[in-house]
Amino acid sequence: MADAEEEGVPSEKQEDSQLSSPSSGPQPEDTVPAARTEDAEERAAESRAAPAHHHVTDISVETSVDQFKLRKFFVLRPGTLNQAIKDVEALVDKEVDGSVHSVWLMAEVDHWNNEKERLVFITDSSLLVFKYDFVMFNCEQIQRIPLNFVDRICYGTFSFPKRSLLQREGEGVRVFWDRLREPSFTSRWNPFTTDFPFITFTYHPVRNVSDTFAALCDIQNFREQLHDAAQKVHAMKPVPGKANGVLVLNQNIQIEAYVGLMSFLGNQNKLGYCMARGNIGF
Repeated sequence: MADAEEEGVPSEKQEDSQLSSPSSGPQPEDTVPAARTEDAEERAAESRAAPAHHHVTDISVETSVDQFKLRKFFVLRPGTLNQAIKDVEALVDKEVDGSVHSVWLMAEVDHWNNEKERLVFITDSSLLVFKYDFVMFNCEQIQRIPLNFVDRICYGTFSFPKRSLLQREGEGVRVFWDRLREPSFTSRWNPFTTDFPFITFTYHPVRNVSDTFAALCDIQNFREQLHDAAQKVHAMKPVPGKANGVLVLNQNIQIEAYVGLMSFLGNQNKLGYCMARGNIGF
């Protein structure tokens, strides 16, 4: 009987082994929380990465749209600019202007805030401004400014009168050649007048297309080269009754335009540039 009772009652070692055995093996309940934690971390990482992916997509779309808009400029067509420079170089008078030092692609801003596409040459004796048709490959207008008459160069941001409804971003360069002559009241209010004793330039819209166009449209480098060329001509061919030398001023470029509805519509649609306008019909 004692032996039977001993066999039916478990020993202390067996009880200890039975109590310790559940804790020694891997518990399914312990592994599930760890797996859930890893899944949560992966989902959080994916959620954080998802917005960055959409952001990159938006940037690429905007960039492609900007490139599509820039391709509408005829000056970017292969061979167009080179042909234009050749055509314009043939119009340079060697006896009056001398040799060509540099070529620039600019946007002229008139007294009514209208932008106009221009090719600009700096020669030995002159500053030449060409209105060139990049569609028909034809020079429509030439403006010749003797460098020994240039007396002042201003550069800076654009500004308008207090009550003006217009605004313009960016910087510009204004070249003066007759500081004693002020525009008349009639000239200020005539949008087609060309008798102002100064001319204003700003960046061409295609300047960010490539390094080549960035150099052609660099108005700061243009200002420095124009100043050096004018100083040389002032020393060689001084004008009687005028102070020799060129004054360079860093100040706001004032445009005395107030409403300018036509300039607003023209600048928004780039009417002063040779561009592909698309099909127009009914």
